[in-house]
Amino acid sequence: MDFVELEAIEGLRWSWNAWPTTKNQVSSLVIPLSIMCTPLMQSTELPILTYDPLICARCAAVLNPYARVDYQSRIWVCPFCYNRNPFPISYSGIGETNLPAELFPTYNTVEYKIDKVDSKFRSNLHLGYGWSNGLSSSNVSLSSMMSVGTPRSIGGAGAGAGAGAGGEVRGFAGPVPVFVFVVDACMVEEELRAVKNELLLVVEQLPENALVGLITFDAMVRVYDLGFSDCSRVVVFHGGREVSSEQTQQFLGIYSTKRQHGKTPVIQKLGFLLPVSECEFNITTAIEEICSLAVVMPGHRPQRCTGAAISVALGLLEGCSVNTGSRIMVFTSGPATLGPGIVVDSDLSNAIRTHGDLINGHALYYTKSCSFYNQLSQRLSDASVVLDLFACSLDQVGAAELKGPVESSGGFMMLGELFESDQFRKCLRQIFSHDEEGNLKMYFDATIEVVTTKDVKICGALGPCVSLRKKNSVVSDREIGEGGTYKWKLGTLTNRTCIAFFFELCDEQRAEPGSAFLVQFITRYRHGNMGVRKRVTTAARRWVENKSPEITAGFDQETAASVMARLAIYRAERCFARDVIRWLDDDLICFASKFGDYIQEDPSSFRLSSNFSLYPQFMYYLRRSQFIDVFNCTPDETAFFRLMLNREGVVGSLIMIQPTLFQYSFDGPPVPVLLDVRSIFADVILLFDSYFHVVIHYGSKIAQWKRLGYHKDPNHENLRKLLEAPEIDAQQVMVERVPAPKLIKCDQHSSQARFLLAKLNPSVTQNSTFIDGSEIILTDDLSLQDFIDHLQALAVKG
Repeated sequence: MDFVELEAIEGLRWSWNAWPTTKNQVSSLVIPLSIMCTPLMQSTELPILTYDPLICARCAAVLNPYARVDYQSRIWVCPFCYNRNPFPISYSGIGETNLPAELFPTYNTVEYKIDKVDSKFRSNLHLGYGWSNGLSSSNVSLSSMMSVGTPRSIGGAGAGAGAGAGGEVRGFAGPVPVFVFVVDACMVEEELRAVKNELLLVVEQLPENALVGLITFDAMVRVYDLGFSDCSRVVVFHGGREVSSEQTQQFLGIYSTKRQHGKTPVIQKLGFLLPVSECEFNITTAIEEICSLAVVMPGHRPQRCTGAAISVALGLLEGCSVNTGSRIMVFTSGPATLGPGIVVDSDLSNAIRTHGDLINGHALYYTKSCSFYNQLSQRLSDASVVLDLFACSLDQVGAAELKGPVESSGGFMMLGELFESDQFRKCLRQIFSHDEEGNLKMYFDATIEVVTTKDVKICGALGPCVSLRKKNSVVSDREIGEGGTYKWKLGTLTNRTCIAFFFELCDEQRAEPGSAFLVQFITRYRHGNMGVRKRVTTAARRWVENKSPEITAGFDQETAASVMARLAIYRAERCFARDVIRWLDDDLICFASKFGDYIQEDPSSFRLSSNFSLYPQFMYYLRRSQFIDVFNCTPDETAFFRLMLNREGVVGSLIMIQPTLFQYSFDGPPVPVLLDVRSIFADVILLFDSYFHVVIHYGSKIAQWKRLGYHKDPNHENLRKLLEAPEIDAQQVMVERVPAPKLIKCDQHSSQARFLLAKLNPSVTQNSTFIDGSEIILTDDLSLQDFIDHLQALAVKG
């Protein structure tokens, strides 16, 4: 079974592709029943249907190829709940030779364009199929249909919005993306200049109807009135105080009427959020004029109120936006030293918190700041606002505290050293890139709904999502991650965003072996053109007997490792690392004992079939990874690493857990080699990819030839080509990844080689009896072979 090919069709990777029929049998599998879902995975054969989906009246599942259809009666039977649903009149021509696209057997995934269109102009001809069910989508929220009023300068005449009948707001129609740039004014001049230059490029590339706002902060928060042209005009908030959403709107002069009798609320026109077409000159001028006003006392850090600035930006959006997709983009170069969300006080004699401080309870502000940001997380979710963090500093900036709202909103996090670096420029330009039609490659205001057959219950999800706490009969009482629901909210997502869903079986129901069960994922989101789309993926798998060979054949060890990594991170954020490692070890021993072939009490007889053989190796590298072992990592780095793993798909997750290593030599093309210290040779080049770092490691002989300039000699053309090959491949890896990994070029025995040595299996150490001139690693860590020997000894015990 080729799991990669299945993923290309479904956008799903299953830890187990065949499920036992009882709860006890499932618990004996050790690895939970789970699906890694990439809702918007790119596909060249994805059908786009320009009509509304047909929805089951009982379970809300969408019509799919597994439904049974009675063509004469024009009725379809839902494969999830077996409810009989009538086809609307527009499906009168349906027949075995005239099927709508959603019933094609090959279309497990379809996407509906369900933009709200006036019924007078609705056509019955869609994609040549002639299907238009005539039903308005019940999932389109009122807020997603409302018109957005064009804000106006508070200094202009008539600050109130002119509302027509029924509360309609005059201005441009339809939802638009909103961007609020929050800039740290405490940066050094060179860094601030780099940020300003990139923001000016971003503003140039934004759609003309996109709303923009600008906020700067140091010890104060300054909200720019972009509608006032006479001079630079700002509303100033004290950075040391926590200001509620209502207070923010009151100080800014924002008011909105409450929704009554289904009418759209009237939104006041203000100059703090304006379309680019109306304020391009003003916002460009304001960005160019940003300068640092902070006075830094000797021996102190700058007064920086990051938390207050984010809170004010969110209050502004809550008062002015219509909850259809907004982004708060924070650019900072240091930790908050003032107000809510404080990380460390300004006195440099007080060091910023470390993992040791967090464990021992010596981080004075950590708990309170995390509580503040967790409250922001819920507000961000309710308002469909995304929080992005771009932080460049040689010290920590408070990313550990900010991880909660950034991750739950689906936001982007970049930790770098300099805003002047290519890494920052590439990241920002990638986020604001456009598709072939000129729309931003951004998807906003998404929800994911899961529908299952009656024997399957949903436990929860791990990833950049928030539970909407909507329960029905398929929601389990046991929660994993964001649980207690069949529906989740995502502020934004990309084509690579991946979420792990967890399932269990019902207690009372027993499925029939050989029969099929279904899982459907319904993803509703706003496209880059702000039109509403709904992607529906329906997948089927089979129930099998407990000891069926199909269970073994259907085990995806790569997906299992990715799922266990997310579960390990979830535990690591709530208990000590040693307890997480103990839990991983216990589960691995149970797994090996269950699926290994061995003679009891004889470790040398232990064998694992090919479908299981790599899994212990993945667990070995996961135990040693920066996700669990936080030694030599700051809390900010750990937060960033864990956030990235929690949204990456199976392939990217595996690279993070067990990096790839390729060898380049004169003997032929590059070949993958073991992630082992024995792979280092003097006359080869190694290309190492750990997702966050890409290392080009030159053997000592290659490095010497390079220093002597042999590659510049036309007689040594093969050496030049050998040196170029890994650099070309490294650039290819970096182009495809956001944020771009750090590229490190190092020679054997140099200090930078530590980035490679730290991840290699220490099969040769200072304690090895026979070294044979090989590279050694100075460590007391267990090698992979020792780890496997211990595992075999424990697995074969009774």
